[in-house]
Amino acid sequence: MNSILQKTQKRMLLLGFSLPKYGADGDYGKEADDAFNSALDELEKLRGLIATPPTSLPPPVPTTSVDTRDKVISSAWMPDAKIIGIVFHWTAGQNKASDLDRSHYHVLIEGDGKHVRGVPSIDLNSLPKAKSGYAAHTLNCNTGFIGVSLCGMAGAIEIPFSAGKQPITRVQWDELANVLAQLCKRYGIKVSRKTVLSHAEVQTNLGIKQKGKWDIARLPFDTSIQGAVAIGDQMRAMVQSKL
Repeated sequence: MNSILQKTQKRMLLLGFSLPKYGADGDYGKEADDAFNSALDELEKLRGLIATPPTSLPPPVPTTSVDTRDKVISSAWMPDAKIIGIVFHWTAGQNKASDLDRSHYHVLIEGDGKHVRGVPSIDLNSLPKAKSGYAAHTLNCNTGFIGVSLCGMAGAIEIPFSAGKQPITRVQWDELANVLAQLCKRYGIKVSRKTVLSHAEVQTNLGIKQKGKWDIARLPFDTSIQGAVAIGDQMRAMVQSKL
């Protein structure tokens, strides 16, 4: 009997249970009895954990995901130029850049966050005077300003608001902040309401009259924030956080 107890005690120790030291004679006393009872209790708890599934499970990992890592603009897209600001827009077209879209803007961001280079080079919009072939993205506000646009919002209506069948996406919005931050860093632009602004803010912030442009005064993916200035402030804060 003593031999069996000694083997049992040794086995419990190997399994990680804390048992009292037993004598060489293997006497089975109250101390050993309490230890075995404690060990049995622990085994019962383990059985319960294995037999009873948890009441709450972590959310499932999505099988598909969008790459939201910040993308780097090629240095070839950012030639030397004297630039004082950036105006951001939406194209009022499809979520993919068309040839017409590319003719008006320096950088476009498609619905999945992909960058597309516009036809005009940024240096054509450089101060002191824009050169032939410049990006005509904003009425009377092209010299010294870069034009960046989100592809989408075809058929959108301001009042009552409708984003149409090609709404701009959260992915585009987040990537816009990344693009603007890179351009600000490259051209030494300090973020303010007069230097980084939406097309809808140009008339108010710069005093340059526009023709009823309301991009970007509403966000299809977040209707809790409305108005060009409020949305512009949100984007400027996002850009600043990246600098």
